[in-house]
Amino acid sequence: MNELPMNVEAYSRSPEFNQDTLPAALRKQHSTKAGTWALIHVLEGKLTYRIYEPPSETVLEPEKPGVVRPEQLHEVAPASTPMRMYVEFYAVRKG
Repeated sequence: MNELPMNVEAYSRSPEFNQDTLPAALRKQHSTKAGTWALIHVLEGKLTYRIYEPPSETVLEPEKPGVVRPEQLHEVAPASTPMRMYVEFYAVRKG
């Protein structure tokens, strides 16, 4: 699935990172918590997005964000310099 579900809304956002400040925790296998979706936004350059189940690798760009499903194992890595990105977190709307 390459889109967020219709019944989710944004509730948080990471700081903006670049190729030098991208945390090591995001560069290695990790996942979102149960019920949390994420949208990876690339503001400049390119970012490699790897999903472990099912295995896939995509290069994200400003016009091509990456969707992370709840508890999906994944990692990211700069695919160009310069690169700037942030992650927006979503959960099912309440009420």
